[in-house]
Amino acid sequence: MIKRLLSFIPLFICLFLISRIAALTVSHFNEQSVGYKILNPLADPLKAATYVITSFTRPEFSKVVLEGLVGEKGIYAVAVYDLKTGHFFYYNEHKKFQSASLYKLWIMEQTYQSVANKSLGSDDVLSSDVAALNADFGIASESAELKEGSITMTTQFAVSQMITISHNYAALLLSKEVGLQNVQQFLKSNGFEDSHIGQPPITSAYDIASFYRKLYFGQLVNPTISKDMLSLLKKQQINDRIPKYLPEKVEVAHKTGELDYVKHDAGIVFSKKGDYIVVFLSETSNPSHAAEVEAHLSKVIYDYIQQYKDI
Repeated sequence: MIKRLLSFIPLFICLFLISRIAALTVSHFNEQSVGYKILNPLADPLKAATYVITSFTRPEFSKVVLEGLVGEKGIYAVAVYDLKTGHFFYYNEHKKFQSASLYKLWIMEQTYQSVANKSLGSDDVLSSDVAALNADFGIASESAELKEGSITMTTQFAVSQMITISHNYAALLLSKEVGLQNVQQFLKSNGFEDSHIGQPPITSAYDIASFYRKLYFGQLVNPTISKDMLSLLKKQQINDRIPKYLPEKVEVAHKTGELDYVKHDAGIVFSKKGDYIVVFLSETSNPSHAAEVEAHLSKVIYDYIQQYKDI
């Protein structure tokens, strides 16, 4: 009898291990996650950061990303989402940062939505007094890029300028046109719970990655317009972060953000081994250095995916 019971021990062990692996595996589509608490050398040492791995086939992916942050001063957040497999890696994903110019992604979406609804025409001429825009958006005169005169652009040109060169007054023109209350409703209805369009706009790596995932799968406005927005993001002219060290022919649809101590970049990399989302958010005393950190991490992530096909 004892021998018979002993013969079942290997089976019990296998069942136990399988159950533990199943418990740790994350289903992104059910919005579940597994958190591994680590001491974050980049933030308050009394607090822990969380990162999540959904696939244990390549657990070293987390190591290569985190090694790129060791010793760096400031706070970083990283999100990587494999659009082919659904595997993802998150680090500080719900940490809230000032969005800087990443809020322009939301303005872009709402502008295209207004055009689709025919409440705004792509060739409509938008015009406003600069001083009025500064007053409307609470921009102090000492920090305003422009202080006088007026700004006039068509809707289509304003969106292009806002995305490709991050033109701030094009963004203000469009924001006034589409209404910030509508932008906030867009964030709420899409489940971007870490984000707010207030002063200043706030967001997280998780929400920005979710925005790009919806965009990639044609879920923002409609599939055709989602594709148009991706095409515009591919024309980005500020390329000192995600694309900087990638091969020249690799397409990247992305948007940067920078403000004082903030240095962000977020977008989709279209690679031979599969498309993926990558988001970098940072708050540091040396934003130029942070841009280099993000550029090098982007290359590390790209090289890994080209080698292993997924994360």
